[in-house]
Amino acid sequence: MSSSSGNITSVLKETRSFPPSQEFSSQAHVKSLAEYEKLWKEAAEEPEKFWAAQADSLSWVKKWDKVLEWKEPHAKWFLGGKLNVSANCLDRHLSGARKNKAAIIWEGEPGDTRVLTYQMLHREVCKFANVLKNIGAKAGDRVTIYLPMVPEAVIAMLACARIGATHSVIFGGFSAEAVADRNNDAGAKILITSDGGWRRGKIIPLKENVDQALAKSKTIEKVVVLKRCANPVTMKEGRDFWWHDLMDKASADCPAEPFDSEHPLFILYTSGSTGKPKGILHTSAGYLLGTSYSHRLVFDLKEEDIFWCTADVGWITGHSYIVYGPLCNGTTVMMYEGAPNHPKEDRFWDIISRYSVSIFYTAPTAIRAFIKWGDQWLNGHDLSSLRLLGTVGEPINPEAWMWYHKKIGASRCPIVDTWWQTETGSIMISPLPGALATKPGSATRPLPGVVAEVVDKQGNRVGDNQGGFLVVKKPWPAMLRTIYGDDARYQEQYWTQVKGFYFTADGARRDEDQYLWIMGRVDDVLNVAGHRLSTMEVESALVNHPQVAEAAVVGKPDEIKGEGISCFVTLKSGNAPTDELKKALRDHVVKEIGALARPDEIRFTESLPKTRSGKIMRRLLRDIAAGKQTLGDTTTLEDYSILAKLRSDEE
Repeated sequence: MSSSSGNITSVLKETRSFPPSQEFSSQAHVKSLAEYEKLWKEAAEEPEKFWAAQADSLSWVKKWDKVLEWKEPHAKWFLGGKLNVSANCLDRHLSGARKNKAAIIWEGEPGDTRVLTYQMLHREVCKFANVLKNIGAKAGDRVTIYLPMVPEAVIAMLACARIGATHSVIFGGFSAEAVADRNNDAGAKILITSDGGWRRGKIIPLKENVDQALAKSKTIEKVVVLKRCANPVTMKEGRDFWWHDLMDKASADCPAEPFDSEHPLFILYTSGSTGKPKGILHTSAGYLLGTSYSHRLVFDLKEEDIFWCTADVGWITGHSYIVYGPLCNGTTVMMYEGAPNHPKEDRFWDIISRYSVSIFYTAPTAIRAFIKWGDQWLNGHDLSSLRLLGTVGEPINPEAWMWYHKKIGASRCPIVDTWWQTETGSIMISPLPGALATKPGSATRPLPGVVAEVVDKQGNRVGDNQGGFLVVKKPWPAMLRTIYGDDARYQEQYWTQVKGFYFTADGARRDEDQYLWIMGRVDDVLNVAGHRLSTMEVESALVNHPQVAEAAVVGKPDEIKGEGISCFVTLKSGNAPTDELKKALRDHVVKEIGALARPDEIRFTESLPKTRSGKIMRRLLRDIAAGKQTLGDTTTLEDYSILAKLRSDEE
């Protein structure tokens, strides 16, 4: 297919399939393909009736008058309904057996531990909600949360929800500049932080960053500081207050206030290519329904599960599948503060073994790091408590999927490869593990209630096994409502690219079983000699080589072909980069997917530039491959030294 068609040539061929075991299916919420298809058909034919039935799972103060008001591109769900998100995550679990059930099991990087039952968490949230009110917070105010991965991050989020303040959580690894930008965009009134947080044995100086940020963010009136690391900090009288001092004086009585279904719950910033972060706005009832519904079905939730999502609460994955979805469902959530390789590369396996984690949800980039570190780190750790595995954040290449399946899941745990975005709020495409056979690298099919399609630029459905643009054709409850303070940007970015549909900015193909294969961001597509190729598929071919741990593929200008293929490759532990290996990798890609995808250059590197959530920043690699200066937003980059090293290698 030519580039003028707007389609993407798909070259990845994957034929392996893994049906769920009879034992797993017999106990699942959705037990068969026929059950899934019946549910999906009901949702497609009468979406409002379907979502109204799902919404009965929430606790409402006042039922809605109308399920959906859709005036493209703006949705309002459950109009006239009133509820409190915090009460749905806490109060409703206190009248039965869940009252004394663990809500959060937490482990700090140094090894300290805490367990909060639902009753204990409720008490802490009520007290902190009163703290917020006592320092001037009210419904509609924006509150910045800049904390490490500690239970207080969850407490602060739920306390905001309890009083109707809109929270803006900023990942604890972000710089002072990033904090200032987000404070200013949100017009935040109160900031909640910590003296520091632990990461790879070092203290991240959060309060120090806040002090620098507040020199540039004038709307912040009060700062609450949690004592986590006991590192010295500067406290400004009248502005800065210690968390423990305020909590000591606060009442534990704070009734949950009912708020409109469309009351703004949070703003979460994603990086933008222009350098200005986008504040994605999510509201209350629809978002809570989307996260709780998808959490229950995708992870086939059981009352006794210990659910561990390894994301940080500063990302949407942490919002949706550490806090709101799991706690709304009364789940026991595992939380860990630090790095997966501190003090050693087996920290995750040690945690799973010691706490008997049953559901493990992590990113493909983490899985590839585990592969790079070596299988020896699994030795001596009992992973038999695991019954379900998940992936999130980007497409997973088939060989990493197979390693995860065999080594972590012992070839018995289904894998739910989930596709969704900050903007979608909740999982959109994923296997339902008791109903759908899985294929390595495919997110399989949309959840019931989600109408996703692969189309060309004109919005026409493309044929099976043809690449195109992934869109969502109908509104869904957890969808973003706008970009905070910039509705024109919201409309232009998401609703004008393919008219009438939500544009995901991802390429995809649909196979003969109607399974969806996500091919990565549309702006990561290569244009080689008139063919648009997915970078993800070339990366998968490289990682399929036994010596490769991870690969990132980008285009570089080529006078003849338009774009050449530039590959950045990290090797598994114990393998040395050589010219012979470069040739072998080129030949391997040709063997796997054809001469069209032969790499023009291969560069070996010890690590790749990634966001703090683990996604490879291919945009920066494109600049390096083309010999250009790095432009745009780099605030999400975890390790700036990687860029310098790659540039010096180039020179």
